[in-house]
Amino acid sequence: MNVSLSARNIVKHYGGVVALSDGNLDVKSGEVLALIGANGSGKSTLSKVINGVVVLDGGQLLLNEKIVHFSSPQAAKDLGISIVFQELSLIPQMTVAENIWLAREPIITAGVIDKKLVDMKTMELISLFDGTYHTDLRPNTPVSDLPPDERQIVEILKAISFDPEVLILDEATASLDSRQVRRLFELVKQWKEAGKAIIFVSHRMEEIFQIGDRYTVLRNGKTVGSGDIQDINENDLVKLMIAEDSLLTFIRKEKNDRENQQPIFLEINHLRANNLKEISFNVKRGELLGIGGLQGQGQRDLLLSIFGDIPFKGDIKLNGEMVKFRHPRQAMKKGVALVPGDRAKEGLLYIRSILENLILPSWKKYGFPLNIKKSITDAEQIARNLKLIMAGLQEPVSSLSGGNAQKVVIGKWLLQSPQLLLLDDPTKGVDVGTKGEFYTLLSNLCDEGKTILFYSSDDEELLGLCDRIIVLHDGKLHIELSGDNLNKESLIRASLGGTHIGGV
Repeated sequence: MNVSLSARNIVKHYGGVVALSDGNLDVKSGEVLALIGANGSGKSTLSKVINGVVVLDGGQLLLNEKIVHFSSPQAAKDLGISIVFQELSLIPQMTVAENIWLAREPIITAGVIDKKLVDMKTMELISLFDGTYHTDLRPNTPVSDLPPDERQIVEILKAISFDPEVLILDEATASLDSRQVRRLFELVKQWKEAGKAIIFVSHRMEEIFQIGDRYTVLRNGKTVGSGDIQDINENDLVKLMIAEDSLLTFIRKEKNDRENQQPIFLEINHLRANNLKEISFNVKRGELLGIGGLQGQGQRDLLLSIFGDIPFKGDIKLNGEMVKFRHPRQAMKKGVALVPGDRAKEGLLYIRSILENLILPSWKKYGFPLNIKKSITDAEQIARNLKLIMAGLQEPVSSLSGGNAQKVVIGKWLLQSPQLLLLDDPTKGVDVGTKGEFYTLLSNLCDEGKTILFYSSDDEELLGLCDRIIVLHDGKLHIELSGDNLNKESLIRASLGGTHIGGV
């Protein structure tokens, strides 16, 4: 087997957002290419283009020097390309074997699945990670019963079951413990020797140098460097990841130099939940605290825990009062609001009107029957404050642009006058003009004494807006950045697990 894969000048847009403007890479049989970049650089998008999950808008993919077009993941698999997704593609209600062999089960006759053969093949795959499991992993084990690390292993086994020539590992080690990572790297070496070409995406710098043969660096959707791993060091890699032309000047004009002498409003002690291992910090009233780190390090779990949306262990104090929210309704009554980044799934009812979406969390205060006149007056005021561009409040929210739809997500919570705002990557997929308005809004809310906990996958936003940034890495609070250490090099280095950061 001898394979080569090249991506040439790949372009991908999501509406007005440019995910890739000039993505390039080359990988061939028997090598590991480390694909590196900061948050939002385009790593996952380029991986998905190569795997057929995302259809490119421009550029070319070449497999064995021939141009190929992938209209679906199956088209890529048919030509020997498989991916281990960062966001798992498994179906929790199905068993391990059913997930691995879905839609390609061996048939005996008349549509009857050869279960004995399926179980045998599944056990062969499971044995690849023998000695690293915490449970008795079997073919008939429901995926929903597995801990996160073993779900990740099943995702890896699923990708390998296709016997691909090109394997993409997109943050495949993020959920694995040290034993599992060591075993995966042993397997990677075997796959290299078997002639597979491997693209390895990781947020852990030590892994990149341990397993990579070559590197490619993406920055703001463009490939900005590539070469042999042995010819570069960590410092030079980090510098490649940092943009020379920064938006920080534009953002910082919206940030006041707040000498915050206010009392502590939110206090977190020894918080543990899902991917969170043990986190403690506090936030003052009127402070905008950023949550940094590469995606999937526990940022979302942190916000959902505080909002009462997932169970947690540890202590949360709100304005000096110990709270244990077991449902978002309890958090809302205490003045806590969560603005999700995924407005389509979590933020809006797209088939309902703008008015209905705006008043949804607050409808009880308008009485029964509903005081429509009062709700319209309040909604119109919020719409004016947010400069919402719309045909009218009765129009469906689906008629709005992405940026204006996100304003509705934020506006419905502002109607409740929350004291603590939890923001989960709220400007993702929003145009630059709307972002500028949003930054001004956040600054004004802080001036009014609102406390804001702000996760963003955009490092520029965090650095430009936040008073301090706590950086999460592998589910832990890795480091806090403030003062002179609020710079992009420190943030990226901390996100990758580095500790030698300025005076920290």
